[in-house]
Amino acid sequence: MLGLHDPWIVLVYLLCIGSTLLCVIYGLINWNRGGEPMIPKNKFVEWEKEEEDLEEKS
Repeated sequence: MLGLHDPWIVLVYLLCIGSTLLCVIYGLINWNRGGEPMIPKNKFVEWEKEEEDLEEKS
């Protein structure tokens, strides 16, 4: 039944179910956290200024 004769197969099934549960729990915990930019704010500001300068020149 379901190939459960081998203990390694049982371990694989348990690990699949466990990893799924961990992903669901992680998603529920982080569901409504505000997204922060991946770029630090000071570098983002510098990048934006450079972008505006390039747009003005062209």
